[in-house]
Amino acid sequence: MYIYPDHLRAKATLWLWQLRDIGIIGVALLLSVLAVSQLGFVLPIVLTAVYAFLTIRFEDTSILDFLRYACAFFITKQQFYEWRYTPNAQER
Repeated sequence: MYIYPDHLRAKATLWLWQLRDIGIIGVALLLSVLAVSQLGFVLPIVLTAVYAFLTIRFEDTSILDFLRYACAFFITKQQFYEWRYTPNAQER
């Protein structure tokens, strides 16, 4: 079942994920199961589960989006502040 919001330009979602995220999770899960069964390496399946949790969408935003916005605001994007004194008209 595909769920589209009122306007048809929105991205398609399936359950709580966008279809792009479902594809990424599916491929990553397949490779993770292969890594666990053949190599005994558990880290890929943990990373896949973390990615699946972070990409759950509620009201058109996900935890991963919020973390991206926070990193951009605090770390990667330059913040520009301009400080100047402007006297009020009553003080003159």
